[in-house]
Amino acid sequence: MAETISGFSNVGRVRFWQKGFLASQSAYVLAALIVLVVVMAFASPNFLTPGNVSNIVRNFSFIAIATLGVTLVIITGGIDLSVGSTMALSATVTSLVLSGLAGAAVALFPGGALLLAILAGLATAAAVGFANGFAVAKLKLSPFVTTLGTLSIVRGLAYVATYGRGAYPTGPDKDLFLALTAGRLFDLVPISFVYLMILAMAMYLALHHTAWGRHVFAIGGNEAAGRLTGVPVDRVKIVVYMLCSLAAGFNGIIISGWLGSAPANLATAYELTIIAAAVIGGANLAGGVGGASGAIIGCVLIEVIRNGLVLARVDPYWQQTLVGCIIVAAVLVDRLRSLRNG
Repeated sequence: MAETISGFSNVGRVRFWQKGFLASQSAYVLAALIVLVVVMAFASPNFLTPGNVSNIVRNFSFIAIATLGVTLVIITGGIDLSVGSTMALSATVTSLVLSGLAGAAVALFPGGALLLAILAGLATAAAVGFANGFAVAKLKLSPFVTTLGTLSIVRGLAYVATYGRGAYPTGPDKDLFLALTAGRLFDLVPISFVYLMILAMAMYLALHHTAWGRHVFAIGGNEAAGRLTGVPVDRVKIVVYMLCSLAAGFNGIIISGWLGSAPANLATAYELTIIAAAVIGGANLAGGVGGASGAIIGCVLIEVIRNGLVLARVDPYWQQTLVGCIIVAAVLVDRLRSLRNG
């Protein structure tokens, strides 16, 4: 009898690596990332130099902020293909408003022109997100088709606003704008990385320690059941799409500061890399799974691959091939893990 009871207890026992973060796809990807970093360190003496590490941190931060927003949308079972175009339009509006207020800046408080310009850029992004969310939640349109259309509309608006030439920030607040977007904290850490960490922590707390976060996961897990239990599905979806676009818009503003301009073709095809990073990091396109840590890990992995290929003098066109292979491998590993645990 004791053996039987002991047997049942062993069957029900869950080992530490079968729960929490260690049981997620993100953990497998993190392990692969560590191995890759070690290999790259041995393959190239320049890989772990302070300058190269700083470049890696800055570059993955440029897509990671937008990836956080896309991950939110994917958790609800949706998709947003318009993030790259939103980045371009938001950066364009910010630069145009900053330049347009150059003459009136003396009448504003110090940094007032910059504040208004950034608010205008973020408001533009929020409007795009609201349009996407309303179409998906209220009009019941397909997220894929809706955001594919928005991709073209928003990119077209960026070209119309600048006649295809892009926009350049000018005025007395230009230096402040560059410092807040392309500067470094203590002359060491890219400011974009600081923003990423703040936003990632906020996303983690929102998803795992608020009722809103539980609603986001509930919608992705089973939307019909969520409605029956009182989850405000439509409202949550609209907010999620708005947050996604705001993250993309903010990301675009940061990139334009680093470039010193907002070209109309800014972030073209970035949506593919961003979605790839989210999926590699563990976000399930079927919904219900995803998180901030996985999004960041996915972005780091992609940037380490890109950086390693550059240092190894490998044809950069192989990057897309390798990223595609990693996506398939990540999904396959997650599928095998699910079958084994099931």
